[in-house]
Amino acid sequence: QVQLVESGGGLVQPGVSLRLSCAAPGRIFSINAMGWYVQVPGKERVLVAAITSGGSTNYADSVKVRFTISRDNAKNTVYLQMNSLKPEDTAVYYCNAAAATMRNPTYVRNYWGQGTQVTVSS
Repeated sequence: QVQLVESGGGLVQPGVSLRLSCAAPGRIFSINAMGWYVQVPGKERVLVAAITSGGSTNYADSVKVRFTISRDNAKNTVYLQMNSLKPEDTAVYYCNAAAATMRNPTYVRNYWGQGTQVTVSS
């Protein structure tokens, strides 16, 4: 089992920056894509940014210029640098990883973190 551990959320004012981190400790055999999703009450979870194991990235249009996703493959960790935060960025941010474990290295499945709240308000 893979338990993603997120950190870095909080309450900030508009215009400031936050950096989210998500680590995948445990007996990981491989991690393919990793990403960050957001969910607000009453709506579905949607992709904010994703990164492949080779470093290719994909962003939602609303964050393309302001957010940067990166990963450290040696640490099985993905980051989301969020700059120029806006009130509309307020949401619970969930980390996602498509991973295989040492126990079953040929089976890749999606794992989710517990979510971290980001609130942007003056």
